[in-house]
Formats: sequence, structure tokens, C-alpha cells
Amino acid sequence: MVEPIISVSGLRGVVGDTLTLEVAIRYAAAFAASVPDGTMLVSNDGRSSGFMLSRAVQSGLEAVGRPTVNVGIAATPTVGILVKAYKAVGAIQVTASHNPPEYNGLKLFSSEGRIIPGESGQKVLERYRQDSPSWVGHELLGSCGVCEDSTSAHLEAILKTVDVDRIRKCKFKVLLDSNHGAGSIVGKRLLDELRCSTTILGQEPDGKIDHPAEPTAKNLATVLAAVPKYRSDVGFCQDPDADRLAVIDASGRYVGEEYTLAMCIDHILRQRTGPIVVNCSTSNMSRDLAAKYGVPFYRSAVGEPNVVDMMLSKGAIFGGEGNGGPIDPRVGLVRDSFVGMAQLLDAMAARRMTIGKLADELPRYEIVKKKVAIAREAVSEAFDALSRYFSDAKPDHLDGLRLDWNDAWLLVRPSNTEPIVRAVAEASTAAKAEQLCQDAVNVLKNL
Repeated sequence: MVEPIISVSGLRGVVGDTLTLEVAIRYAAAFAASVPDGTMLVSNDGRSSGFMLSRAVQSGLEAVGRPTVNVGIAATPTVGILVKAYKAVGAIQVTASHNPPEYNGLKLFSSEGRIIPGESGQKVLERYRQDSPSWVGHELLGSCGVCEDSTSAHLEAILKTVDVDRIRKCKFKVLLDSNHGAGSIVGKRLLDELRCSTTILGQEPDGKIDHPAEPTAKNLATVLAAVPKYRSDVGFCQDPDADRLAVIDASGRYVGEEYTLAMCIDHILRQRTGPIVVNCSTSNMSRDLAAKYGVPFYRSAVGEPNVVDMMLSKGAIFGGEGNGGPIDPRVGLVRDSFVGMAQLLDAMAARRMTIGKLADELPRYEIVKKKVAIAREAVSEAFDALSRYFSDAKPDHLDGLRLDWNDAWLLVRPSNTEPIVRAVAEASTAAKAEQLCQDAVNVLKNL
């Protein structure tokens, strides 16, 4: 059997193939052996295989002596909030994020309510690959509890960050596309509290998705048409575990995921000042906004744990990833679609502007992405060749190779799971971004 896709913060695989109950239980046990004694939470995001896997994970934790609390179906950012509310030593969220329905996975949380950082994840991975679980006798089995209220703590934390009365007075009409994932559970309560008139697509968290899970323009074609159909002021689209948010304006235009973070940052910096952190594949819109408001700006390596590490070290007031994942440390240390929804509604209310106009006033960039098959041992040679070819750019090796110009950048980084490298370019025009990406591909193919 091929091993599932394993990173330092969890694993993903095809259920019944690379992800079996045995794999899930062993990985959960390895995580339990890596954290202090105490209660651990278990949750799932609504995929059809989620209940089966979460029951297996909970049983595995109890079999190594861990007291557990089953949260049931919940969004990934909600789990982060509950870890702190329960003073748990960790949590396991059963989710494969935006992967297709045949996938599922395990995402690991630390006692801080965040996805575990790289060093901790590496220890879990080593235990999983090297050690056998230490099963306990019947007298030492862990207890099994149930979370009675999974939403209130998260909802309260979000509402404290916005002007609730101001939003309520606007009586916004909102279309929420949860696509049968976990997003509607907190999403409906949040929009109800803000007195929005809400249409929800895919409200039942049963995993029976209406369209491919990743909230891209292509995958959201039917949702784009629904926003003007229901005369909504804004459309909010979540991935299955609701840590990412894409936005649609009233005309049915796909504003996208990159603009989610940028519009949130603009709104935050109009009210507060402080450092901003994004990853190195996020649009320069965030960089430009930090410069506009005169605040420190930092880039981390790709990956939520890396963003959070840098946010904590720099004392950031806001951050996130350009895949639609804002992180507000006042709420939690996890990418959070609900934070995005609340902040964008607050921005619309504060400035009396449509979501389309809020997006249109930001600096405009275009992003193009490509991939090239290349052996891992050839990556170093590839980076040298790219540096020579793009000799007029400023190189950075924080994560792969990033090449910067004043009005553009190119990031080339190897995949963690496939013998390929991914090239991402951003420029002021689509043609320039496409050319940068294609030039990079040509250099790599000529090695």
C-alpha cells in the first residue's frame, strides 16, 4: 500500500486505499504520545467518511489511555477555539480540506489552538513511522465525552472584533455556499446574529457536494449565477472545513480568494496599526497595503503553521494566506472563513461600499500558476539555472526560490508529495505573469 500524503501538520489520503482505519488510529496514537497528559478533542468536517474516521480516531486515543471529547461536525477554525475552551492538550480534526470527496485526512492541533508547528509535527511523523502504539489495559482506557455547544465560543470571539450594530442596520442580503461541508454550522448563526437575510447553498453538512470542493471561479460557476439570482449583496463561498473563503460580488463576478485576505487587511489597518504577515505565495496587494498604512510587513514560508509562527514572533495584528485564509489572533490562530465574512461585512457597512467597489480600489495584480515534472535531486540545479536566467531579479530562498521585481514576482518550489515543481507568478498584467511562468517552465524543461 502506498503511504498517504503526510506533512508535518497532518495527513491526507484516499479512504480505503492510502487512508485506512489502521493508518488513522496509528497516526492518532503517535500524536497522543507526543503531547502531555490531558484531554484531546476529536471532530470532523462533514465528509461522508468523516464519522467513520472520527470514531476510529477517538477509539484509538481512548485505547492509549486518553480522555476524549467528541465535538461532532465542526469547522477547522472552530476546533481551534474549542481546544482553548476545554484546555485540551490537543485535537484531531478529520478533514481533507478542499480535496475531492474520496479523500479524507487528519489535521493536528496543539494546546494553543493552532495547527501544530513543524518541529512538533516532525516528532509525530517519526513516531508514526517507527513506533507501535502503547495500548493500555481496560482499567486505564480513556473516557469519552461529548461537546454540547460547539459554536458559541467561536461566535462570541468573532462578534467582538466588528461593529455588530453597524452591520445589523445595513440588513445585508448574503448568499452563503457551504457546499455540504461544515461551514454552515457557525456561518448561519453568525449571519443571523448580524441580521443578514441569508440564502444558504449546501447547508446540510453531509459531504454530498454540489460542485468540486476548492472554491475557484471554475468550480463556482453555478454559485456565481445564484448571487444575482437571489439579489444578494455578496456571495461567500467556503471549502469543506471552512478555513478558506472566496468572494462573489452582487453582479456574480468572482472576486476570488486573494482579495479576501487583502480586503480584510485593508479594513483592519484603517482601524489599527501593527505588523502584517502573509506567506510568500500571497499577492503583493498585502505588501502594498502595509506600505500604504506604514506598518511592518513580513513574508513566511508557505503553510499555515509557518504563517502563525511568524505572526507570533513579530506580534502581528493580522495575517493569513492568499488562498482565502485570514487569521485574526483576537479570534484564533487558524485560517478562518468566518473572520473573513465578518470583517468584509463590517468593511461594507463602515464605508457604505459594495464588495465589488472594495475589491476594485485595491492594487490590481494577476496570478498565473504552472507545474513541471522534475526529479527532486535536480531541484538545486533548477534553482541555479533560474537564478542565472532571471539575473535582474532579487532572489530569496525562504521557501524554494522566489524572484522579485518591483512590479512582479515568481515563486518556484518543489511539491512535498510529487516529483514536480510548482511555478507561481504575479504581475500587473496577466500577459506578464504568463510570460514569467512560461519562461520558468522553459528553463526547467531545458535542464
